[in-house]
Amino acid sequence: MKWVSARELSVAHVDGHAINIVTQDDAVACVRARLRARRGFNFATLNLDHLVKLRDDRSFRAAYARMNFVSADGAPVAALARGETPNVRRVTGADLLVPLCRMAARDRMPVALFGSTPESLAAASDRLRTLAPGLIIAYCESPAFGFDPDSEAADAFGAAIAASGAQLCFVCLGAPKQEIFADRMTQVHGEIGFISVGAAVDFQSGAQVRAPKFVQFVGMEWAWRLASQPRRMASRYFQCAWLLLGLHARRGGEALRNSRVFSAEAWSVSRFLLFQGHAGSAIAASWPDERRLARKAP
Repeated sequence: MKWVSARELSVAHVDGHAINIVTQDDAVACVRARLRARRGFNFATLNLDHLVKLRDDRSFRAAYARMNFVSADGAPVAALARGETPNVRRVTGADLLVPLCRMAARDRMPVALFGSTPESLAAASDRLRTLAPGLIIAYCESPAFGFDPDSEAADAFGAAIAASGAQLCFVCLGAPKQEIFADRMTQVHGEIGFISVGAAVDFQSGAQVRAPKFVQFVGMEWAWRLASQPRRMASRYFQCAWLLLGLHARRGGEALRNSRVFSAEAWSVSRFLLFQGHAGSAIAASWPDERRLARKAP
């Protein structure tokens, strides 16, 4: 089977990384076509946090280079992509979880949930079966603390996912672990589709609360998460804001002039950086325990 990467089918690039999924409907159709043909895949949703980490993590970059499908996750990334392809829309893992489960239920394709916590997986499984009647969840597992996505233990989990008969696996380990794990498994289990969905399962279980729809619509979901988890998010968004300004400068302002969504998000993040950045960085530095907790998350 020829391995086709997102780069070969790309419609846009952001900071050198290819995007080839245009809309949510496009994502569901592509996933369904691959699974019906018994061809696996690796699907990532590119956001600013990924772009920051991709600059320093060689394994993460290698995984992204082999992705079959990449969508624009986040208003700034989608807006930058629209500089090349005007109809690119934001497509997040959280938004894809339920539509893909409904597709899998209709086509009788078993799915797997891997990551998060045992409690969240159990609650999310019940919720997803309600939202997608007929859904077959063939495998659910939460790896132990310190899980290494590039290990023999990871291979054992991959073998268990394959043995369960699952055709589609939702990986919710957080970046970059989930993408590295999915990339490794796709190379071994070429008939299974792996999609990295981050906190999507936790949103369904109620372990985390997602921003209201109107906040998502105006491109301010980052602000909601910052307000909800300030200790964890302050340092992350400081780095994302720097990167966003750099990407905007590189584009010469074209994306800002052409996208109202980008404008709202970019200027909001920029204000956070310019007027609160030094304070936010200092506050984040005073929270070492929270940063350690963030690193411990599987």
